[in-house]
Parts: sequence; C-alpha cells; structure tokens
Amino acid sequence: MKAERSSSNYRYYTSEAIDRLHDIEEMKASGMSLQEIKMNLEKEQVYEEIDIQELRLHMKNLQHEVTTLLEQMKQQEQSTQSQVKSKVSSECTALMQSLLTLIT
Repeated sequence: MKAERSSSNYRYYTSEAIDRLHDIEEMKASGMSLQEIKMNLEKEQVYEEIDIQELRLHMKNLQHEVTTLLEQMKQQEQSTQSQVKSKVSSECTALMQSLLTLIT
C-alpha cells in the first residue's frame, strides 16, 4: 500500500487504504497477531480475485445470452414479415402499388 506524497511530504491515502488500515487496527485491538492479520488479509485478497473471476464469467454468459436473444429477435422479425406478406392478397398488393404510383 503505497501512498502519494504532497510537496510538503505529507502522505495521501485512498479511502480503500484508510478502510484497510482501520480493519488492521481492529484486528490488532481484538488480539490477533501480525501473522494472523497477514493471513486474514491474504485470504480476503484471494476471495476478491475469485469474486472478480466469477463476475467475468457471469458477464461472458450474459453477453452470450444477449447475442442469442438478438439473433432470435431478428429471425422473428423476418418470420413476421413473411407472415404478413403471405396474408396480403395479390389484389391488395396491386392496389398498394397503384396508390404508391399515384402518390409519387
């Protein structure tokens, strides 16, 4: 945990670093040895890394699901267009084309 320094040589800590220092102080106050504190902090770091890996896996799965859903939606749109086209009679199509010709 390295802190930045000001021009007057004061240390600036992030809020995460301050929280960690508070946690260490609490562990010391509860009677834990420095070795126990170190082991506890290492365990927390391992758990954080596992959590990050799990989040990445969830994000990858969600991305795959979204891609699949978008493909399905696109296929449904094409299917819907085909259904509409099949329901429109040839006479209606001719009438629409005539109307378009008159309008333009």
